[in-house]
Amino acid sequence: MVIKERVEINLSIQGPSKVQEVKIRIISKGNYPAVARLRKAFKTESGSSADICIAVGGDGTFVLAASEFDGPILPVRGRENGSAGFYADATVDDIDRIIKALGSGSYTVETIARKLAARCNGKTAYAANEVALKSSGEEIYFSIYDSSSGRRVRVSPFVMGGDGVLVTGRVGSTGYNRSANGPIILSDSVLCLTFLNCDGPYKNPIVIDSKCKVELVVEKGAGTLKCDNRNITEVKRGDRIAICMSGKELRVVRFPDAMEPTYKKLERLIMRKAVGKF
Repeated sequence: MVIKERVEINLSIQGPSKVQEVKIRIISKGNYPAVARLRKAFKTESGSSADICIAVGGDGTFVLAASEFDGPILPVRGRENGSAGFYADATVDDIDRIIKALGSGSYTVETIARKLAARCNGKTAYAANEVALKSSGEEIYFSIYDSSSGRRVRVSPFVMGGDGVLVTGRVGSTGYNRSANGPIILSDSVLCLTFLNCDGPYKNPIVIDSKCKVELVVEKGAGTLKCDNRNITEVKRGDRIAICMSGKELRVVRFPDAMEPTYKKLERLIMRKAVGKF
């Protein structure tokens, strides 16, 4: 993915009783004229801090923004055919409405999930969509435990072998997880383990409580630990990967008069694939 533009915008928002100055960062997959209108409408500044990040593009741009930014994100669907922009309520055609709503403070910030945390080999990383253990060419074999009770309890009675496994929650379930034949999750109270071309007596996804602390133990082979497709560390036999819900919130900016219902998002996601636009 090539990100065309990263800018910060200094926007004065008129609140009910005072003027609040908000820094807004834009991450855009395409060079949209609408983004230029944003730049023209508001004074721009260089800098590293921001209060709101506008992610213009598809799901990949939203996930990129979430990996780089811990504050509220405003996802705006672009015109790319390869992504449904599942969590976006607005499109680039709505930029004028967005400018007006931001300028008047007519928006809310909603926590839609918590990011996943993954720890291995002294490294900790976070993911909005999924944590993945993927093989390095040949099959990787791993055991699965839950250590939330203070002791390790097997989640699966079998050592799994194949291309790896995804651990995801509600937000990530509509992405890579769905492409790997995992379920769409509509609850924040569960996590899902979806196996990638695994052999053995059991191959279906496993749904567990989101309070579980998943531990993957590599029994044979080698692979890579990834968070939202970012390489975190290489793993080998004997390595242990700890995965759990973190305290980092994934927050999005919403406009009360234009919130797309979940069933509509699912309809758009499924129909885009049905008509061959993925």
